[in-house]
Amino acid sequence: MASSTQELELFVRQSLAAGLGREDIQAALAEAGWSAEQVRSALDAYADVAFPVPVPRPRPYLSAREAFLYLVLFATLYVAAYHLGSLLFDLITRALPDPADSEYLRQRLGHSMRWSVASVIIAFPVFLLMARQLARELARNPVKRLSAVRRWLTYLTLFVAAAVLIGDMITLVYNLLGGELTLRFVLKVLVVAVIAGGIFGYYLSDLRKEEREA
Repeated sequence: MASSTQELELFVRQSLAAGLGREDIQAALAEAGWSAEQVRSALDAYADVAFPVPVPRPRPYLSAREAFLYLVLFATLYVAAYHLGSLLFDLITRALPDPADSEYLRQRLGHSMRWSVASVIIAFPVFLLMARQLARELARNPVKRLSAVRRWLTYLTLFVAAAVLIGDMITLVYNLLGGELTLRFVLKVLVVAVIAGGIFGYYLSDLRKEEREA
């Protein structure tokens, strides 16, 4: 597979160097059986600029410093999102208590709320600081959007958020079919949907914006 990809890239480079148009190259490769995605990827490796020889575009890269920054960014995002949801759950439970709850569970509620408040107070500002720092670096040097760590962690976050949303909807439908819907339960489902949906929507729009700019 790697050998075939190298042959494709070599063919595209030689064709561009010979002065052939991109549409002609694309048509010839499609006729030879290459998929549209493979052809587009090979052509996108070279910038569409007027120059005697093909000009390569920047390729995805891996930087230890950026890996650290993005790992801190997404780790604090996960911590802040989880504990924000936990705090809201506890507030809903306190506002709408269930008579079946034991005294032990009520005592644990205060302990859980303290942990959640402490986690949000620490993790969320660190997330904002990392996001601001990385946004400045991307504005100064847009090629850093090609960071492999950034793209992998962004898609991982989209996957986690989508999985949480799907699980949230499954739980809602399951309880709806069982006739076990309560105001407390619906509010908790809504909290999960808003947090996970907000994260999913933000990073999905960021990826779409990046594709449009590209």
